[in-house]
Amino acid sequence: MNRVAPAAPRRARGTEFLDDPGVDSTIAIRSLADIRRSNRLFGGTRAILDALDHAFDRAMPAHAVGANGVTLLDVGTGAGDIPAAARARAARHGVRLHTVGLERTVPVARAAAPSCGPAVVGDAQLLPFASGAFDVVTCSQVLHHFAGADAERVLRELHRVARHLVIVGDLRRSWIAAAGIWLASWPLAFHPVSRHDGVVSVMRGYSAAELSALVEGATGVAPHVRRRAGFRIVAAWSPR
Repeated sequence: MNRVAPAAPRRARGTEFLDDPGVDSTIAIRSLADIRRSNRLFGGTRAILDALDHAFDRAMPAHAVGANGVTLLDVGTGAGDIPAAARARAARHGVRLHTVGLERTVPVARAAAPSCGPAVVGDAQLLPFASGAFDVVTCSQVLHHFAGADAERVLRELHRVARHLVIVGDLRRSWIAAAGIWLASWPLAFHPVSRHDGVVSVMRGYSAAELSALVEGATGVAPHVRRRAGFRIVAAWSPR
């Protein structure tokens, strides 16, 4: 008997507590710590690092991996965990990686700085950097917070400030993933804000086709899109 896989839910337009820039900074930082654990346990960090591995092994121009190292900007860095992990992964390749994080509020940027390195306060839709300012630009679990023209502006800005590579990681929309994060949040003692936002985030996630079309529509470049374990999805492309 053939079993038909359940159809993916329609992309939701829900609101997350962390969408509000005025959310209490203590709650925001606590919730971002939960996201850091979720990234480590459920594949968010690994998805970005694997894309970086490919860049260091094959895709990065030789002159970019020189004595001065490689620069990386992480947009929406949260707890700064992905830049920290990226530096450790780059070191395995003999690459010196200089990382910068960007967040939209001073308290969160300040909290992220010990992990991500220099932390800048700014808007993902209007990055406060010159074109081509960084070798690599990463953006993990941020794009789903935007829709339509706003999402396209974010992608164009990532594309603009990157010299060699853009990596966008996000969530794959699924009923199973939404139920899974809700159930896992209890034994992991997530904050109620994290529990709510985790489920909403999954329901605002993307299919591979949706993410590919969104990137190509915004930048004119067809990205390499991969589905990853833990209901993750990664798009990578070269802006030059």
